Amino acid sequence: MPKAFLVLDDGAIFEGESWACEGETFGEAVFSTGMTGYQETLTDPSYHKQIVIMTAPHIGNTGMNGSDEESKKIWVSGFVVRNPSPIVSNWRSDRSLESDLIANGVVGIQGVDTRAITRHLRERGAMRVGIFSNADLSREEMVIKVRKVPQMSGAFLADDVSTKESYVIPAVGEMKYRVAAIDLGIKGATPRLMSERGIEVHVMPSTTTFEEILELKPDGVFLSNGPGDPATMTGVVALVREILGAKIPIFGICFGHQIIGRALGFETYKLPYGHRGINQPVKNLKSGRVEITAHNHGFAVSAPTQGNFNTIYGAGFVSHICLNDDVVEGLELLETPAFSVQYHPEAAAGPHDAAYLFDNFASLMNSARV
Repeated sequence: MPKAFLVLDDGAIFEGESWACEGETFGEAVFSTGMTGYQETLTDPSYHKQIVIMTAPHIGNTGMNGSDEESKKIWVSGFVVRNPSPIVSNWRSDRSLESDLIANGVVGIQGVDTRAITRHLRERGAMRVGIFSNADLSREEMVIKVRKVPQMSGAFLADDVSTKESYVIPAVGEMKYRVAAIDLGIKGATPRLMSERGIEVHVMPSTTTFEEILELKPDGVFLSNGPGDPATMTGVVALVREILGAKIPIFGICFGHQIIGRALGFETYKLPYGHRGINQPVKNLKSGRVEITAHNHGFAVSAPTQGNFNTIYGAGFVSHICLNDDVVEGLELLETPAFSVQYHPEAAAGPHDAAYLFDNFASLMNSARV
């Protein structure tokens, strides 16, 4: 295979071999710790403009299938593995990982020490990265090209991944609630899990107005995950403030959680290297239980973790924290029907400790009716 290079903006260069498509690609370097679940990662719109480094050394042996896709395309800017599996061995698979990457035009690299790259990012923080294969460039020229790539801080990306037209996921069985889901990069599993709880989900564009939500007469509003810097989402923050003021039940996850945090008056900040992967320990401060959760975020909310805080929508508190670094992982209001978490309760792919949050959302909508 032709030589390929993974080049970080601090000048570090890792040499490997071309894999999937050849060419050049750029983005933010992030790592994922899961040994499986790469199909859900690749098709998660939250990974838009990011190059994913799989820390586990052996990737691709379970192939790809038609059931585990979270959207209609692969969103990552590039994919980095150490040892791609030469065969596919899983009864659910109907095609290989590499064939999907090629079909989606994704530039990849193999044969690099992904654990060494992960340690490099953990020690030095998130940074821009490029993959170069068959490039007639010097090492200095590759580093210069990487350093010209826009950083994730200040990036406005939600409109790139949001649906352009509203669509409906009907409730399974009797319809109990109607929810307006603001698509900032929603994963397919999320409305599906809500529909299984009798919720009719209207997935709406990121540009949806408060008036359009009111026309729907929803029992609640859901804010999805998504890519980019939450500080750029001034329009959606203003929308959330209208929803909070009207006391319509609202539930946000990941990017949606950060936007709710900003609507409450808190700042958001860039994490050193983010939380990604499927085994992140989060403590529920209300119950004392530890939940093993799926994460994908590079920003966090700056909120006090001790006692209650005050907002113009009433008092609230931090409901969850990450046990790895004490980052705020959940917010809840006491006088307004609103709560959020920074992780993925739909847990595609796994674990499922946090699925109860969809039941909590249904209970919140029911209480608001009463």
